[in-house]
Amino acid sequence: MLDVNWTLFVTASIVLILVPGQDMILVMSRSIAQGAAAGMATATGVCSGLIAHTIVAALGLGALIRASEWLYLGLQLAGAAYLACLGVQLLRAPQGPLEIAGAARVRPSRLFLDGALSNICNPKIAVFYLAFLPQFVAPGAAHATLSLFVLGLAFAVLALLVKGPIGLCAAALSGWLRAHPQALVWLFRASGVVLLGLALQLGLQQPF
Repeated sequence: MLDVNWTLFVTASIVLILVPGQDMILVMSRSIAQGAAAGMATATGVCSGLIAHTIVAALGLGALIRASEWLYLGLQLAGAAYLACLGVQLLRAPQGPLEIAGAARVRPSRLFLDGALSNICNPKIAVFYLAFLPQFVAPGAAHATLSLFVLGLAFAVLALLVKGPIGLCAAALSGWLRAHPQALVWLFRASGVVLLGLALQLGLQQPF
């Protein structure tokens, strides 16, 4: 039995995945340039790249969570602060049009590789995983490393379930966002508020 807070994890993950960022823009741009199949290939690569960060985070943090409640508390507070910073950044995001760069036509295998490398080589994703995943594992968990690994894989699957359909519908979605720029602003703000609430809850929660 894994010591994981699944309700909080799924809620926080979906909010973070839905916020338009580097990965989302990459998926949408490839889909618009080459069609839905290209968007799906890119989305699959992006989510596959998360597995590398999952392995690093699980191996590096599993022992810390088992070793000390004080270390766990430090990870908990650092992760909550990180989520709070993301929330503030989203609240302060400037209003403006959605920019989606064009892309040259490339093979699906290359699209997959580009998507994977965009995550593997992104240090912000590594920091995110190190700060985010430990929040949902109980301190002193008997299977902390396994729990972190499962959480990382679950996040990758959730990302694919969200980004895949976006890749399929990218042209319509990007057109709608360009026509309704204010909607993107409110999406950022709503996501920021949710992240601040999650950060507060995670920072104050008692070990479960």
